[in-house]
Amino acid sequence: PTGSLLYPYGPQQGDETNPKHDDGTSEEITLSVPFTFYGKSYQTAFVNNNGVISFNEPVSRYTPDAFPLADKHPFVAPYWADVDNVLGGDIFYRQTTDPALLADISQDITQYFPQSPFTATWALVATWDHVAYYGSTSQKGNTFQAVLTSDSKIFYIILNYGDIQWTTGAASDGDAETGLGGTPAHAGFNSGDDTNFYNIPGSQTDAIINITTTSNVKVPGRWVFRVDDFQVTGVDPPQLNNGCWL
Repeated sequence: PTGSLLYPYGPQQGDETNPKHDDGTSEEITLSVPFTFYGKSYQTAFVNNNGVISFNEPVSRYTPDAFPLADKHPFVAPYWADVDNVLGGDIFYRQTTDPALLADISQDITQYFPQSPFTATWALVATWDHVAYYGSTSQKGNTFQAVLTSDSKIFYIILNYGDIQWTTGAASDGDAETGLGGTPAHAGFNSGDDTNFYNIPGSQTDAIINITTTSNVKVPGRWVFRVDDFQVTGVDPPQLNNGCWL
């Protein structure tokens, strides 16, 4: 797998593979550790082909909307856009308690959040591997990953971006040849309560194609958030304080 930031994935890791279906989804995933997201606990999730992990019900919408969503769907969007895995690419997922992987995740999160030492006991790893866009006439593909993880008290989500080559499907007014323009992809978190949400900078602008170079934890292409009681970390733009940049 390309993208050293991404944790191991694919059938050889025991991953399930989503059906080849435009706007499709995984089957309902019963979470072996209920996941707390913005203060609410969820027992089930779906890995949706269009770059979204949703709680309780699947999401088939392909053109991203601004958060907070009017329909109140609680979900995380590593890269919400019009994926078409019939035209190319695969979507993989697994729940895991693999000690080696959990050790890596624990080490990473403890490095980013040293004030609350973290020992992961479970993770859900979802990976979009070189996925094509709807209406594509090119070979462009996007590779990205979302990891939900917990020690059963604290809950984090890690978003990893390996290779991002397109932003928009043709039904979202994107160009079929370039995969750009129109309504570009959205990355972020929607609580489902109509109030709380977080947009990763560049969402729904052409700049989202550069998400492999951005971060809130000083690792280009990786964004990490504590999500049980959602906290934004490390992304405030520099503030002028008495004329000095902080």
